[in-house]
Amino acid sequence: MRLYSLSVLYKGDAKAVLLKAAYDVSSFSFFQRSSVQEFMTFTSQLIVERSSKGSRASVKEQEYLCHVYVRNDSLAGVVIADNEYPSRVAFTLLEKVLDEFSRQVDRIDWPVGSPDTIQYAGLDGHLSRYQNPREADPMTKVQAELDETKIILHNTMESLLERGEKLDDLVSKSEVLGIQSKAFYKTARKQNSCCAIM
Repeated sequence: MRLYSLSVLYKGDAKAVLLKAAYDVSSFSFFQRSSVQEFMTFTSQLIVERSSKGSRASVKEQEYLCHVYVRNDSLAGVVIADNEYPSRVAFTLLEKVLDEFSRQVDRIDWPVGSPDTIQYAGLDGHLSRYQNPREADPMTKVQAELDETKIILHNTMESLLERGEKLDDLVSKSEVLGIQSKAFYKTARKQNSCCAIM
């Protein structure tokens, strides 16, 4: 699970304006990183332009998922992640970032802002913190712990069943041994009774 991009944009009437963005392109080749980053910016702007206000959506492109959230006040956020990243966590991140951004950056600056003029430094921290959704999101952490508990419980049940099968084998063997030991006891008693007469 990996996050590649976290962007805040303003959805204008004609086009979407990138206000601030953070990228993690370390998994790409050094020579591809700037192209990948430009493509992520282009894709984020395009998705915001084609999304309506007050909407959330997830768009799949090859092995990537683009999660977009456009608020009614035209502030928008886009997360680009791999297919395995949970969408609920991505939308939680977007909501958190947009709320924080709207508190720290004056609304007048949104339509005319750019990454160089907007003073908001929280995106890099959020991008790195949410790389592991289990640690960043309490619900995902609880779900992961439940899944682990379920696996442990399942393994315990399997080992109990195996132990039960082994016990059944021992019981059946002990019944056979019981019959054989009774026969041995009778034979030994007869043999001992012969010796006692002498």
